[in-house]
Amino acid sequence: MKNLLIIAYYFPPSGGPGVQRVLKHIKYLPEFGWRPIVLTVSNGQFPARDESLMRQLPEDLIVKRSRIYEPYDIYRLLTGKKQGEAIDVNTIKKDSQQQSTKEIIAEFIRATFFIPDARIGWLPTANRAVKEIIKEHRIDAVYSSSPPYTCSLIARKAAKMLDVPWVAGFRDPWTGFISSPKRWFLPRYIDKKMEFNSFNEADAVECAWEGIIKDALGKYPALDRDKFHHVPNGYDSSDFPAVECAENDKFTVTYTGSLYGRRNPAGFFAAIESLIEQGKVNPKDIRLQFIGRFGAEVEEMYGKVSFRDSIVTHGYVPHRKSIEFLLKSDALLLIVDESKESQEIVPGKVYEYIGVKKPIIAIAPQNSAIAKLLAETNSGSVAHQSEIKAIAGIFHRLFTAWKEGNKTFNPNLTAVNNYERSQAAKKLAALLDRFI
Repeated sequence: MKNLLIIAYYFPPSGGPGVQRVLKHIKYLPEFGWRPIVLTVSNGQFPARDESLMRQLPEDLIVKRSRIYEPYDIYRLLTGKKQGEAIDVNTIKKDSQQQSTKEIIAEFIRATFFIPDARIGWLPTANRAVKEIIKEHRIDAVYSSSPPYTCSLIARKAAKMLDVPWVAGFRDPWTGFISSPKRWFLPRYIDKKMEFNSFNEADAVECAWEGIIKDALGKYPALDRDKFHHVPNGYDSSDFPAVECAENDKFTVTYTGSLYGRRNPAGFFAAIESLIEQGKVNPKDIRLQFIGRFGAEVEEMYGKVSFRDSIVTHGYVPHRKSIEFLLKSDALLLIVDESKESQEIVPGKVYEYIGVKKPIIAIAPQNSAIAKLLAETNSGSVAHQSEIKAIAGIFHRLFTAWKEGNKTFNPNLTAVNNYERSQAAKKLAALLDRFI
């Protein structure tokens, strides 16, 4: 068994999509000859917590936790937000004009001093923790899970200290991404320098979607293309609870995850309104479920539509419970951020949508990575946020099939099975084996 030091900020009891990739790598890597040893935070401020994920950790897993100096209490003080309130859903606005003066000041501080991100306060204690781990365990390789990109800085130093290979894992692009702060020239230069050095010095770069590779090589053409590897996310069928899927009394469409800023249901709601106005859909026959965390502007959308009584919202629920909602639905809703990256973004949850084998209504660009994935697995249909008529057509077709009792839905099971989480761990293990 070879020992792999995994550096990850998002780790149980953190909830949300960021934790799933590294959690499943840890679960399945031992099957392929690698024993994980985890370095994470002891006091992280996570947008969502899911204590149930602690039960998924292997009993013999070695986990080292070190303190992080989080800046978000200062951020909340500056912006007048409550202690413990999730930051992302109410600060990432669709337009900068929507920000208050306090938020603009706080964003300037974030963009100027927190490089590469607000988790930089973990760096000193993490470096000390790595030294302690080295004394107790032989480490054969290092793997980092970013964002936050501070994890890459910690891993970069650890790999140098140990003189072992480093595989840098990325779930999102680094600089210039939709959630990145808008920095002025000096912090922007420093951030990009950190980004380039991480890509350049890592022995391999493991990316959750191909757009991350395109983004990196587009910014830094001199980088070695061969060190970048696409290891897609997936679903873990062992997470799926056994549920009795009785016939729903209403056509039930479910969305799970966060909604805020440029990821919002405006186009979907406009399509539903048009179907109701045309008499094609009775709002009493539909149930639209939204499970997760929502920005204030999205909460307002729920209350303004004519079919508000058809909308059911739930806050963050444990991962297993969210899958139960999916399994009991007639169709699933996926909304990709409306941004310059929309063509390439592949949210991790789409694989769980595919895994539960329910038809997907995807609000995303045509000819996008999402569109290709759904075509490959025959799992659903895609329409752009602005294509209200097309969205309405997809919804009406599925609604009519439900009303007529037509349950014909035939995903490509061979393609779907290729996205089991164990396959991603197998690819990562093969990547690590190249350097040992």
